[in-house]
Amino acid sequence: MTIHRRTALKTALAATLAGLASAPWVRVHASAPLRIVSPFNAGGVNDVLARAMAKPLGDLLHQSVIVENRPGAGGSIGAGYVARAKPDGNTLLMGIVDTQSIIQFIYRKLPYDPDADLRPVSLVTSIPIVLMVGQSLAQVRTMDDLVRLAKSRPGALSYASWGVGSIVHLAMERLSAALGLDLLHVPFSGQAPAVQAVLANQVDMMFVPAGAADAASKDGRVRILASATPARLELLPQSPTLKELGVDLYMGLWQALYAPAGTPAATVEKLTAAVHQAMQDKSFLEVVRLQGAQPEPTSGDGLRKLQTDERQVYGALVKRLDIKLD
Repeated sequence: MTIHRRTALKTALAATLAGLASAPWVRVHASAPLRIVSPFNAGGVNDVLARAMAKPLGDLLHQSVIVENRPGAGGSIGAGYVARAKPDGNTLLMGIVDTQSIIQFIYRKLPYDPDADLRPVSLVTSIPIVLMVGQSLAQVRTMDDLVRLAKSRPGALSYASWGVGSIVHLAMERLSAALGLDLLHVPFSGQAPAVQAVLANQVDMMFVPAGAADAASKDGRVRILASATPARLELLPQSPTLKELGVDLYMGLWQALYAPAGTPAATVEKLTAAVHQAMQDKSFLEVVRLQGAQPEPTSGDGLRKLQTDERQVYGALVKRLDIKLD
């Protein structure tokens, strides 16, 4: 998601958000907790931010909010679970760009249709990604070092991702193509195990959410080479952008909440308003800051437009890379 898109969304939706913020806070369904399903393993950025959202959202709704992890198949298992849930507003998906704008181009069969089966509630955050290398590449201190080493050993260096076709997989494929590198892709079942593999020197490098890279770099276990962002990050001001290093590559995550299709419009509107209010909570904003992320309140229509626009970009990229899974 680009800064330009983010600014346009915020400007166009300012009046809508002001109206939604005045909606009454009532339980969506008094007898049941509200479940936020994260379709990835615990410990990744999606899980962390979903849990940060749970308490302020529950306080506003006067309802228990729990986070369930239902990982697998690039996020499609959790997304499919929410798509089949009762449309009463008590089961939400914390989806990301992978599950809403990429996965349909990767898998020949999906247990859900991102448009027909899920109703947008709100964008939640945009999350920058950075390239980090582990101690297996201790001699690599800059992007130039990495390029020289990789070109001297084609096919020998490896990179991790949280799945085939994930945003971080596509980012590395784009970077490799731009720099003429031949790297080995090692996919994992989630962000946490992928990062752990880099920390354990089992895999050499990875594009990863900025907050995870920052945390891992504090004790020297990894080195951050560059960010895939238009400008340097406030969280990592010493890390250059790829653009500064001569590579025009801007990619990042966004995460958003979705309800099952068929959820009443009035229920979705109340959820949207509550989510936007929860996003102003100080504890939530601190977690967002530590992830290097930005809060991104939008209407359902704004989110729908974003995911449609992103599909045009990633659909073409997946086709060019010829990535397909059964």
